[in-house]
Amino acid sequence: MTQVAEAVGAALSAAGIDHVFGVVGSGNFHVTNAMIAAGSTFVAARHEGGAATMADAYARMSGSVSAVSVHQGCGLTNAMTGIAEAAKSRTPMVVLAAEVTQPRSNFYVDQVALARAVGAVPARITSAATAVAEAKAAVALARDQRRTVVLNLPLQVQAESVPEVAADSAAESEESAPSTQAATGAELDRLVEALGTARRPVFVAGRGSRGPGCRDALERLGDACGALLATSAVAKGLFHGNEWSLDVSGGFSSPTAARLIRDADLIVGWGCALNMWTMRHGRLIGENTTVLQVDDEREAIGAHREQAVGVVGDVRETAAAALAAMAGSAGSGYRSEEVRRQLETELRWRDVPFEDTSTGDRIDPRTLSIALDDLLPAERVVAVDSGNFMGYPSMYLSVPDERGFCFTQAFQSIGLGLATAIGAALAQPDRLPVAALGDGGVLMSVAELETVVRLGLPMVVVVYDDEAYGAEVHHFAPGGHDLGTVEFPPTDIAGIAAGFGFESLTVRTPADLEPVAAWVAGDRSRPLLVDAKIVSAPSWWLEEAFRGH
Repeated sequence: MTQVAEAVGAALSAAGIDHVFGVVGSGNFHVTNAMIAAGSTFVAARHEGGAATMADAYARMSGSVSAVSVHQGCGLTNAMTGIAEAAKSRTPMVVLAAEVTQPRSNFYVDQVALARAVGAVPARITSAATAVAEAKAAVALARDQRRTVVLNLPLQVQAESVPEVAADSAAESEESAPSTQAATGAELDRLVEALGTARRPVFVAGRGSRGPGCRDALERLGDACGALLATSAVAKGLFHGNEWSLDVSGGFSSPTAARLIRDADLIVGWGCALNMWTMRHGRLIGENTTVLQVDDEREAIGAHREQAVGVVGDVRETAAAALAAMAGSAGSGYRSEEVRRQLETELRWRDVPFEDTSTGDRIDPRTLSIALDDLLPAERVVAVDSGNFMGYPSMYLSVPDERGFCFTQAFQSIGLGLATAIGAALAQPDRLPVAALGDGGVLMSVAELETVVRLGLPMVVVVYDDEAYGAEVHHFAPGGHDLGTVEFPPTDIAGIAAGFGFESLTVRTPADLEPVAAWVAGDRSRPLLVDAKIVSAPSWWLEEAFRGH
């Protein structure tokens, strides 16, 4: 007889989940093996928190639903930070959480309450007769509504026998695509009118613009109305190579990009929350700038920008409908020869003059990042951890498209970057994975270095090592506070990585980076870790963030 655990695993695989990440214990052993038997790939992490973030990154970079498999109780609590990040980011992900329902069990916690507390959707397998349908429903909810679903699997139900008809249906796929509709009526008319009359329009594309066909639709509409094209941080790379791209809008913006956005008379957010990071707490919105927000969910309109005018509809379909309604070009808009010159010569951060503060013992993070951008292949997928350093790799390392940058920052937790890079690497196997981490983040997630080696990933891990929690140092130092709780003695991170099987080097000067070129040119059979001892300074993006509070 087929048990519930086996039927659920087969159903999840048949519903389109091709990768499941996790740490296996007694409670999730059978369901995980059932997914493997049905054709899904299992990736063993060293910690459930890492597993959840790997699955999150895999879903973002692959465009498919991923899964996390965890033990009851403590397995789920270990994974909660990664689950919170995924839920806040609306990542389509299913968490398979074994569950005990007896309050006296050591493993008992209120798993439904845990899921709700971080914004995930709780669900449960309730009986042998309904198990297959409930598993498929969880995948459909994750996929169609872009939600992180915690699917609780009670141990006693897992062991029950599934009726023959239900067991047979477990392997039947019911894949479908969510419906997409353009904005219509007065809202579409308002968008078309605004685009037709704007003299300096700027598009800001967010997470909702990363779907198939969105770039092409937005570029065509931008050509028609003369818009400059920017993205939020999570959509970085979407307009890579477009001559009118401003790259990222917000705290990461270069001075030229920030000025051009601030001078816009119309800002249209496309699948973009226009939150405090993307709009620098509203300082990138001019006093007389009209703000429109296109989103397929009405409740998202105005959530961060109360003055935004809502246009409800799918990004790609709404952009296409607006273009059709405009019936031709509305003029040059913001696209003058002077603006073109500025974008060619002043836009990139590496083109902004700076005083190199490198010493014989420490390297300027800007100098480091520019050198790495030149050394590493252009076909890359970059994952960035959180911290004072994060603006440097985010803005100095170019990426080829929106699938080349994975930014798990909705929860602002440090320690997610390495797992993010692993998930992104598995989703984009033809690209060089680059993990940009702070020393605090890499030490917090150090066990997953073994996962990188075990999986044979040709990854470059760059550690921006200032021997501190830099954000706190630069936030509290001006007040004369004791920084002993956020500063640490030197750590041989390169030596630690070598112990896990990495090639590694310590970098204090640009000349120390020479082995990177040799590694790139070699067989890359072992991953590479670069422990860069950087000059510590308050980053521009952090100063922007603190000014908003």
